[in-house]
Amino acid sequence: MGIFGGLTKSLGISKEMNLDEFMSAAEAEDVDVMHKAADFYVKPIALQTDNDAKIVEEELKSKNLVLLNISPMARNATRLKVIVQALKSFTVALNGDMARIDEDKILLTPQNVKIVKKRH
Repeated sequence: MGIFGGLTKSLGISKEMNLDEFMSAAEAEDVDVMHKAADFYVKPIALQTDNDAKIVEEELKSKNLVLLNISPMARNATRLKVIVQALKSFTVALNGDMARIDEDKILLTPQNVKIVKKRH
């Protein structure tokens, strides 16, 4: 019996768990075992459907920043324009901000987080 075996036995842990089982259990619980909890997050979201726009709105309401990948919706330029305009209106009403990072990505910020858009 190794050091970990003795430790688990002394702690009263009888079932051994391998790394695959641990990762599956952690994923099932949606636990980030590598980092401490944060107040706010930067969340990457791919805009594929109208429902993804609602997810963006919920993340902004939760005070998370969103890095939105618009390339999946690029094939439907008319729909993309409508969704981006709706997200812009939502963000402005929330007192957040929005800026295009590159051809495929838009950064959206929650309430009272502004983006410096002028290059220095």
